[in-house]
Amino acid sequence: MSNEDKLFELMTKMYGEVQEGFKKTDKSFEEVNERLDKIENRVTIIEQDHGKKLESLFDGYTQLNEKVDRIEDQVSKQEEIIIRKVK
Repeated sequence: MSNEDKLFELMTKMYGEVQEGFKKTDKSFEEVNERLDKIENRVTIIEQDHGKKLESLFDGYTQLNEKVDRIEDQVSKQEEIIIRKVK
C-alpha cells in the first residue's frame, strides 16, 4: 500500500468522522430547538393565563376603590348632618 493510498484512507476516515460529528451536532440542535419551542409555547400559555388573572385583579381593585369612594361620600354626608345637629 503506497503512502498516497494510506493518506487517502486516513482522509476518508477523517471525513467520515467529521460527517458523523456534524450529524450528532445537527441532532442535538434539533432536540434543543424542540425543547425551546415547547418552552416558548408554555411561556405563552402562562403569559395569557396571568394576563387574564391580572385583568381580573385590576377590575376588582377598581370596583373596590369605587365602593370606598361611595362610602367616604356617605360618611362625609353623615358627619355634616351630625355636626349640624350638634350646633
